[in-house]
Amino acid sequence: MTSSALPDDGERTRLTRAAVVDRALALVDKSGLDALTIRKLATELGVTPMALYWHFRGKEELLDGLAERLWGEIDLTVDRDAPWTEQIRALLESLLRVLRAHPAAPGLLLHSEKLSAEAALNASELTLDILRTAGFSPEDASMAARSTLWTGITLVMSEPGIESLDDAERAEAQRKKQVVLATQSLAKFPRLVECAVPMTSCDNPEDHYRFGVDLFIGGLAAVAAARAAGME
Repeated sequence: MTSSALPDDGERTRLTRAAVVDRALALVDKSGLDALTIRKLATELGVTPMALYWHFRGKEELLDGLAERLWGEIDLTVDRDAPWTEQIRALLESLLRVLRAHPAAPGLLLHSEKLSAEAALNASELTLDILRTAGFSPEDASMAARSTLWTGITLVMSEPGIESLDDAERAEAQRKKQVVLATQSLAKFPRLVECAVPMTSCDNPEDHYRFGVDLFIGGLAAVAAARAAGME
């Protein structure tokens, strides 16, 4: 490596790791993970690529940094005196806020699922402690903690209408799906015809998330109750 390939002192001084992560996160939120390259990011920041290598040794390490930022945005200040179900609900709802704020977040957190970043460890430790304190075994608590992350990612990726950001396109896609269901044989598919509108509705995503969270928390509570009954 020649000296001319190294970032100059000015680049080192004005470019921080946090600034790199901020711009990279904005880039992937706008254009997707595939659009992120060291060269493109350097151009966006107005520096040489070597200035980024001063902070990250490559794209994989940069992606790890982005995932760590997202883990750090999850609010861990839950009320430990509240029922355990409400504590898990608060964590899941905070996770959903982060995932919904960043279109690239599901992919980044999937990429980092096995990372040992401190922010991820903090979130996992708190989730496990809530569940263990509630009486879950280490095995059940571990499965529930993993399911909390997967539930958040699944809810975001399955949000009705998420495939299109254009209101007109979304409405047209919704109309076509409704027609497909509503025109099925009433004798053969009476429930699909009956539920054609709600099955294809994407007018209120909040209902989608509210029901998904309620379903997950209710399932956890049912597992806890069944385990407790089995020990009596």
